[in-house]
Amino acid sequence: MFLNIGGLDLTIIGLYFAVVFGIGFYFARRGKTSTEYFLAGRHVGWFAIGASLFATNISSEHFIGLAGSGAATGMAVGHFEWLACLIVLVLGWVFVPFYLRSGVFTMPEFLERRYNSSTRWYLTIVSILAYVLTKISVTLFAGGLLLNQILGWDMYTSAIVLVIATGIYTIAGGLTAVIYTELMQTFVLIGGATLLTILGLNEVGGFSGLYAKVPADFFHMFKPASDPNFPWTGIVFGAPILGIWYWCTDQYIVQRVLSAKNISHARSGTIFSGFLKILPVFILVMPGIIARALYPEINGDQAYPTIVNRLLPEGVKGIVIASLLAALMSSLSACFNSSSTLFTMDVYKKLKPDVSDRQLVHIGRLATGVLVLLGILWVPFIRYISSQLYIYLQSVQAYVSPPIAAVFLLGVLWPRANGKGAMASLLTGLVLGATRLVAEFAHKHSPITWEPMRSLVEMNFLHYAIFLFVVCVGVLVVVSLSTAHPAMEKVQGLTFKHAKSRATPEAEPETRRAYLANIVFSILLVVSVLVLWYIFF
Repeated sequence: MFLNIGGLDLTIIGLYFAVVFGIGFYFARRGKTSTEYFLAGRHVGWFAIGASLFATNISSEHFIGLAGSGAATGMAVGHFEWLACLIVLVLGWVFVPFYLRSGVFTMPEFLERRYNSSTRWYLTIVSILAYVLTKISVTLFAGGLLLNQILGWDMYTSAIVLVIATGIYTIAGGLTAVIYTELMQTFVLIGGATLLTILGLNEVGGFSGLYAKVPADFFHMFKPASDPNFPWTGIVFGAPILGIWYWCTDQYIVQRVLSAKNISHARSGTIFSGFLKILPVFILVMPGIIARALYPEINGDQAYPTIVNRLLPEGVKGIVIASLLAALMSSLSACFNSSSTLFTMDVYKKLKPDVSDRQLVHIGRLATGVLVLLGILWVPFIRYISSQLYIYLQSVQAYVSPPIAAVFLLGVLWPRANGKGAMASLLTGLVLGATRLVAEFAHKHSPITWEPMRSLVEMNFLHYAIFLFVVCVGVLVVVSLSTAHPAMEKVQGLTFKHAKSRATPEAEPETRRAYLANIVFSILLVVSVLVLWYIFF
């Protein structure tokens, strides 16, 4: 089943593409140094940063996954969204000052300054492979599935259109084009999703009608520790570990705050994105619950496409489809841009330190072009991605993130942490994470009978993330204490204890008024999330 698209819908979709390309090519006309191309000249304001963080995060898997989980189990999946509201505060208050004062382009570069070159190479390789093999593939798979069910396009056509359209303005304009197209896409995304939610609630008879037509526990977010999907123990202790990795250390996200005018704008941007992250529970999870109430026969992954297909009148369809395209293209462009930045600054420039600024921009564009080509070449293999593999790809981050979160967190909190300890922690996490992933595949095909390994494999992935994080922290501490202290240049200005030991004045220092405003809004954000958790306990 797919939509009968009317002339008004096509006009709205065409207008969306025109505005996206207009913004992209407007910024592409500007002269480009490496700082301008990869970090938007480090002069982006808080509003654009916050919107870009939100748009980068919300992708096709959110429309499928959040609505699908909402239809299957209710609001519990929204924990990840509301936890993100708090984790972005950790980015703004804990990590941002060190990132901006160090003047780095990438997260691997920060690790090298804090630890050693081995940690930089590790994070660069892991990040690029993860972006190509998971982020690009998952976005194309989920995006192709959505456009196939909504527009009737086959998976190949959908994916190729997404890759080429996104690649054009990303190659031309760099991060500046990506951020300001994401600013526009944020409004489209929120507007379309909100409109669908309102129409859905009206159709189901409001909140009272919705409560009457779905199980009562759909509106209780905290599940027992034995729950297979969202145990409260995993949510409270495990999900924040994934959140710190994703929101505070992943180039895909952090590149936006690296482009800020100063620490104040970067911090304000993270707080703004935190308020925006309250919305997905109501505009993405809620439509899934509405779909369950209206169409009980559907399975989870069909929830969002079904409610779009059956509920929307002409004109509104175009707005919602534009919001879907906005989510898809913003995440894909962010992936292309961050991957090319990692390759250019952490591989090419590392191997050729004397390369000119002009050549760096040229290599960045070529790297983005190669990623676009890889995306197109990947299209024929999309049909081999089953929903089961899709879930595996999503769970990979639970096995990759704990060691990375550990070395970043202890890196700024504990001056005694050294390069040998960090590398040992990263490699230990890699082995344990890969072991769990391989064992999961094997267990699905041939159940493991050895009880210790069976228990490890069947452990909820959030509980496993806790276990992995504790092990990696332990390894980092033990190895660091067993080896030499890090050199002073490895901790100056890069840890809280030595935060002011390196003179790194900002072009625009943080004013007391901005600092106090950020404190007030941070407290308001925390209180808002706690109140919401209380309401939907």
